[in-house]
Order: sequence, then structure tokens, then C-alpha cells
Amino acid sequence: MSLKKITQHYQQISHFSHAQAMLGWDAASNMPSGGNQARSEALAELARHIHQLSTAPQLEEWFTEAGNENLTATEQAILRECRRQWQLATVIPEDLVRAKSLAGSACEHAWRTQRQENDWPGFENNWKTVVELSREEAQIRAEANQCSPYDAMLQLYEPGTSTASLDTLFGDTKQWLPDLINQVIEQQQADSVLIPAGPFPASQQKSLGMEVMKRLQFNFDHGRLDESVHPFCGGVPTDVRITTRYDESDFTQALMGIIHETGHARYEQGLPEQLAGVPAGEARSMGIHESQSLFFEMQLGRHPAFIQSISSLAAEMLESQGNPAFTEDNLQKLYTRVNKGFIRVDADELTYPAHVILRYEIERDLMNGVIKHTDVPDLWDQKMQSYLGLTTRDNYKNGCMQDIHWTDGSFGYFPSYTLGAMYAAQFMAAMKKTIDVDTAIRSGDLSPVFNWLSDNIWSKGSLLTTDELVKQATGETLNAQHFQDHLRNRYL
Repeated sequence: MSLKKITQHYQQISHFSHAQAMLGWDAASNMPSGGNQARSEALAELARHIHQLSTAPQLEEWFTEAGNENLTATEQAILRECRRQWQLATVIPEDLVRAKSLAGSACEHAWRTQRQENDWPGFENNWKTVVELSREEAQIRAEANQCSPYDAMLQLYEPGTSTASLDTLFGDTKQWLPDLINQVIEQQQADSVLIPAGPFPASQQKSLGMEVMKRLQFNFDHGRLDESVHPFCGGVPTDVRITTRYDESDFTQALMGIIHETGHARYEQGLPEQLAGVPAGEARSMGIHESQSLFFEMQLGRHPAFIQSISSLAAEMLESQGNPAFTEDNLQKLYTRVNKGFIRVDADELTYPAHVILRYEIERDLMNGVIKHTDVPDLWDQKMQSYLGLTTRDNYKNGCMQDIHWTDGSFGYFPSYTLGAMYAAQFMAAMKKTIDVDTAIRSGDLSPVFNWLSDNIWSKGSLLTTDELVKQATGETLNAQHFQDHLRNRYL
């Protein structure tokens, strides 16, 4: 049976991808800086080998044969997703895969110090190669799929999404978001908010984070928490690695970072075991992945009942009992405080989409050849002034050098964040029709919430398209009105 051969082949690819994920996690969290060159070469070699397996010549014949077999709905989904991954891989030559991996590793490693030093010329020198190789990839994919280069890159992260749909979606968001931001900032001016004063030792913050992860039912037998320059979730469903970064003067960012990454991790841990190793068993898209992290961080983590449940825990574990900054009311104000800031990962829920839309517009035009990579700092400054009233002129560290995503050529990824926020609001609205979510959060037992997510999102893997998944879970495809309603209800 050809489908069985296909399945076994993709499980083999999955084993190498597992090794690749662990080497990447270690490079970000544990590896001494002197190990970067050898590690980069090892990762490039693995990427080349995975690409060889992903483009194996016998696959095309097996796909044709399997298409003529009498397949169940699940088997048809397995075939569809394997074929989709194969089509994405076969158009790209092996030498480009290796070159892009090497350039990305070098750029990302140097960025860690270059960003701290606000060294745009040094970064630009490395990034130029990453952009050139990414444009080459985008052009090849565009010709194969008869679409624009950026649309072709979007398919790596958001299958089925197009620039046209994002331009409409984000264009509409830009109509109502600025006024809402200004309205809320104006309203919050009367609030007095106490900033918890540190130091809060990283070891105490980690203990607090792990305690909250337990409440969020993270399975520590199949995952762990570490530290890195940029928080992320990696690894594989049976061994999920999440990281955060600690600031000993402010525990609030690391804690929400951990809650965010735990959302990613719970999705990975909840993927269908019976489909492990094949693309149909993987996360549906990065937008759906971000919907889970943002559901945990924004829908749950900033919910008044959740903040109530962790305020006394945080005071106790950070040795701050009796500190008025740790009261439930103050933490609630702190976690829903709206400020126009430079840094996306530190942004509040309301200004966050502005950060994403800015990046989307720049990377879209960069991949489509409308702008050059050297135009990015000025464009960034113009858009920051337009959307958030801030200037980043000569401030590359807090401007166009702040994110890790472009260092390795992940162009097409950024829309996932705001798509994820929109999906998360829609899932919560649908969930509330059958579950008393507020009572579940207050009780401390979040099982009803997680059971709904498991039944409707996690256990589905990639058996359905994104639109099918969302429609089956909520009764409609993506409807951004739910996101707007959620923000207005919470902040006004």
C-alpha cells in the first residue's frame, strides 16, 4: 500500500526534524558562543539531508498510486498534507536550502550582540545575504505557484492565506484601532498604577513560572522551561522546550512570556498521537499556533479571575507579601495598561496589532521587490510615527533590529500573530456558548477550557484546512469582529 510507504517515509523525516529542533533549542539556550560555527554547519547539513528526504523522487509515484487507493477521510488528509509538504520542498534546490541555513545561523548569532550595540551596519552586512537568499526562494516559489513572491512565502506559515485577504483584514483594523488605542489611553490616565519594585531573582521568577505552568496543566514529563535571548517554544510534542527571559527589576514580562509559550506547548502536547510523525498530525498553521499562545496569554492570562488566582501566589513566591503592588486590582491594571511602546514582545494587547501590521507591510514589500533591505530603518521609523506616534530614527535596537524572525529569513511569519489574536477571540466567544468560562477560571480548575480546546483544535492536527477547522469549532470562518468586540469589552 503506497500510503503506508509514504507514512513511513515522513516518519523518518520527522526523526531528523526532531534532532534539528533539539540542536536549535540548545543553540539558543545553552551553547557557548564559540560553538556557533560548527553548530551552524551541523544544522545546515541536517537541513540539506531533510530536504533530500522531502524531495525523494519515489514520492511522486507513491502519491499517484495512493490517490487511486480507497482511502478513509483521515487517510485522505494524510495524503493531502504529505503532498503539500512535498510540493513546498521540491521547488527549492538543495544548495539554496543549505546556503539559507548557514546565512541564517550566522546572522542570528551575530544579531545577539549587534542588537545590544545598536550596530545596524554590522547587522545589515549579514542580513543582506539572508534577504537575497529569501528573495531567491520567494521568486522560485512564486513562479511555481503563479502568485506574488510574498504570497508564495505566506504558504509556508499560513496555507490558504493571501496578501489580498490580509490587506483587507489589516486595512480594516487600521480604521478602528488607532482611535480605540487613544480612547483607552485617555481613559486610563486617571488610574494610579504601582510598578512592583525588584529585585526579583531569576530563580524565584522561574519557580513562579513553573507553578503557573502546572496550573495551566503543562506536562513536565514531556517538556521543560529554560532561558534564552528571545522567548520561544520548540522541540517536539513528546519533548516540548519553552524559554523565556528574565528581567530582575520586572517579573511581569517573563511571567506573561511563560504563559504565552505554555499555550504553544499545550497545543503541541495535545496534537493527535496516532498521527505523530506525519504532517497531518502537526499544527495546522502558525496563525492557529499563535491563537493558542494568545488564548493562554490574552484570553486567560489577563482575565480578572486568572490574575486574582495568581496575585497572592506571585506575592508569596517573590517574597512580596503585603506589597500593595501585588494586589489583584493593581496587577489587573498593570496587565491591561495600554502604552505606545517600541518593543513588540513587550506590547500590550491593544497596541500589539500595530506592531504586526508594520512588519507585515515591510516584509511584503521587501519580498515583492518594492523596497530594498537598506530602506527598512527609514520605513520602520515612518510607520512607527504613523501608527504609534514614536520615532526610531537611529534607534535600530528598539526598531528594525528587535526581532529574531528576519535574521533567518522567516518572511511571511508576522501576520500569524494578529491572525492568532483574532482566532483566539473567536474561540473564546464560541467556547462561552457551551462553557461557563468565568466560573472555571475562578475555580482554579481549567479542565473545561482545555477540554474544549483539545476537542476542537489540538486533536485535529492538520486533518482540516484552517477555514474548515475554524468553521467546525465556531460555526464561521475568521470573523475579526470578535477581536474588536473583545478589546472594546475589556478596555472600555
